[in-house]
Amino acid sequence: MKRIFVFPAVVLGMALSVHAQTAPTKVAVIQVQTAILSTKDGQKAAGELQSKFAPKKAELDKKQADIQAMQDQLKKGQATMSEDARTKLMRDIDTANTRLQRETQDAQSDLDEEQSKVMQQLGGKMMAVVEKYAQQNGIAMVIDVSNPQTPVLWAAQAIDITQEIVKLYDQANPAAAGAAPAAAAPRPAAPAAAPPAPKKK
Repeated sequence: MKRIFVFPAVVLGMALSVHAQTAPTKVAVIQVQTAILSTKDGQKAAGELQSKFAPKKAELDKKQADIQAMQDQLKKGQATMSEDARTKLMRDIDTANTRLQRETQDAQSDLDEEQSKVMQQLGGKMMAVVEKYAQQNGIAMVIDVSNPQTPVLWAAQAIDITQEIVKLYDQANPAAAGAAPAAAAPRPAAPAAAPPAPKKK
């Protein structure tokens, strides 16, 4: 006659526990971009970018102010300016707007490239921290929800590990511990559109 072995509930529970430890099933979310910029390294890098691009931003702001002054001049002098003077001023505004738009796009491209380099450099260190944290906490998957286009529609706050990763990152990379918080690098302002040309009488 065959013997039927009955496993006690305690033994079965221990077996399931061991299996759970070897095959993690927990999921966590993180805002990687926010995490990187919140670290001491990220704050230091943001401050350096801000200082580097501040002169260019001031230059673009000055050109924007000059265009605004010409626009105001055109608006106030429409009734008294000659046709030739009005046409020349309108042409100058269009030329200045086109030049400013091109310079703003170039500055933005340079800034985006520098920010991308920072994110790539610090991202490697961040991934090492995330991987270690996941292994130590039995997490099977960590999803980056920084991008608004992420398929994640909702996630409980309890599974957001962003701040924990920032803390662990700074502990693992103490070199920038004395860095003061810095604002994000400035983004060049978009040039204002020229006003519509006045109708000829």
